[in-house]
Amino acid sequence: MAFVTRLVGILRGHHIPVWFSASDIVGAQQWHDEIGAALKRCDWFIVVLSRNSVESRWVKDEYLYALRHRDQYGKRILPILLERCDTERLSWTLDDVQMLRFDKGVDAGYYELFRVWGIGYRQPAINPVSSQNNQDPVI
Repeated sequence: MAFVTRLVGILRGHHIPVWFSASDIVGAQQWHDEIGAALKRCDWFIVVLSRNSVESRWVKDEYLYALRHRDQYGKRILPILLERCDTERLSWTLDDVQMLRFDKGVDAGYYELFRVWGIGYRQPAINPVSSQNNQDPVI
């Protein structure tokens, strides 16, 4: 979760709108409904692959939604490989998808991620997580 929180902060620091359940669902809102509504609104889908995430039922449900809605996402499904893990535990389809390799170096991974959008990556000065916005979701 620490990596994802940092990722969200860095994306927002580069003015890329992000929807992130941990910061965008408040109080008594229904998690399931809010996540579903956000998935319907977003243009891009990023899935972070780690030993924990490939075992998560929520991550699996969200990834399967993205696969079922390829007409919405097209080639805008971005798997980020954070660490070596058995990606087939999440989905056998991940073997056919080019992953952004953060397991080989986080800064190199960020450079590759931002290259997808045609923008340069700037390393954050201090705490990139502190910025929050209410823009439409991208991931």
